[in-house]
Amino acid sequence: MGSEASVFAPGVRLSPGGQELRSATAAGLVTLDAQGEIEPALADRWIVTDDGRSYIFRLREGTWPDGAALTGDSARDALRSAIRQLSGTSLGLDLGQVGEVRAMAGRVVEIDLASPMPDFLRLLAQPELALTHRGLEAGPMTMKRDGPKGGNSAELTFQPPEVRGLPQDRDWRKHVRAIEFHALDPRTALTAFDQGQVDVVLGGTLGSWPLANPGPLSRGNLRVDNALGLFGLQVERESGFLAQPENREALAMAIDRDALLAPFNIGGWAPTTRIVPAVLAGGDAPDRWAGQSLDQRRAAAAAKVAAWKNGSGKGQGPRITIALDHEPGLDFLFNGLSAQLGQVGITLVRVGPGPGADLTLFDQAARYAAPLWFLNQFNCSLHRGLCSSLADKAVADALALPDGERAALLGRAEAILTASNVYIPIGAPLRWSMVRSNVDGFADNQWGFHPLPDMATIPK
Repeated sequence: MGSEASVFAPGVRLSPGGQELRSATAAGLVTLDAQGEIEPALADRWIVTDDGRSYIFRLREGTWPDGAALTGDSARDALRSAIRQLSGTSLGLDLGQVGEVRAMAGRVVEIDLASPMPDFLRLLAQPELALTHRGLEAGPMTMKRDGPKGGNSAELTFQPPEVRGLPQDRDWRKHVRAIEFHALDPRTALTAFDQGQVDVVLGGTLGSWPLANPGPLSRGNLRVDNALGLFGLQVERESGFLAQPENREALAMAIDRDALLAPFNIGGWAPTTRIVPAVLAGGDAPDRWAGQSLDQRRAAAAAKVAAWKNGSGKGQGPRITIALDHEPGLDFLFNGLSAQLGQVGITLVRVGPGPGADLTLFDQAARYAAPLWFLNQFNCSLHRGLCSSLADKAVADALALPDGERAALLGRAEAILTASNVYIPIGAPLRWSMVRSNVDGFADNQWGFHPLPDMATIPK
């Protein structure tokens, strides 16, 4: 699901739908399979040195789409170009540990890291790190847009096996099928699914969740990913009531996350007050305000609101704006937040998407399972809203330390970011799909990412 403009947009700032398309039509050194595991792509094998600081890839035999040989030199140049294009993005920050990219003899590429990064292969498998040669992509499928200007649809078809680095097979077409890909809004996509016009709907989020309530035609087809990532409120500007960290904390303290998520009735969707999930942070990291009841938290929040009202507010309570799309799930979210914040004296006002709001919804699935991904999302260089230069410095300093010391300093960075209250966690992101039982190659996974080539392969 998604708009035509976002799904088919070029460049490296891809929407979720754009990531699905890019992973089908382009390839990096490695890619992700249906379960979200690493599998070969342009590289058919690799080794990691014992110190974890060097990755050596052996490229598959073959050519680029223009017929040029796939060599270490050409892959090195393509990878350097992809990394340069990601400068200024959160993925660019994640790639900050990449030192030198070298071409070795023949079809070998070596990547040196400044320090070990256990999730580096998963980072390389992201669609934005697909490699191109002379502007041409080398993925397993080719795409043809419908209509004179492309339209909102595309047809994806498999390349012959020898082009994909596989042995020749005269009967290969018996084992694959084409995909008709449509960029549709949620209501239209689900209507098409119920009417049997499409077999898979991808890209479901909290906003469209109420539309996914399984009816007679879709019961048993709803698939929910136990996604890893961030779902909460980003504070956009330091003004009014939100100018002070303690006031931003009051807003965070007033939210009853369990009650906020309960109306959605999603099993396993747990609320959180943390930026980095406890399972990744390590240790006995508790939720924030552990030991305080909701009534105690709200009493403290109401006291801060009253103090501001009688001082800077000049007798008027805080009025905070939040930018939200008009989707049914976000309507539920806004109503819940508005009612809860109202109990401590905060008026929440909904405005449309765009700059100028005090709060925006932050809803991102993680690219890899490490504290660094979560902390990098709030780096000041991304200009996403309020940030903490002190937290950024702690992250940068941590990357130069050995593993044990690094984990401790990354924990310190999270503590700094938490205390700054520039982000108010609510839970993990919700990702869901509709998939007919006759579709193979789809698997729930914590990344909320479902490669199209796997679903276009017919099991032998």
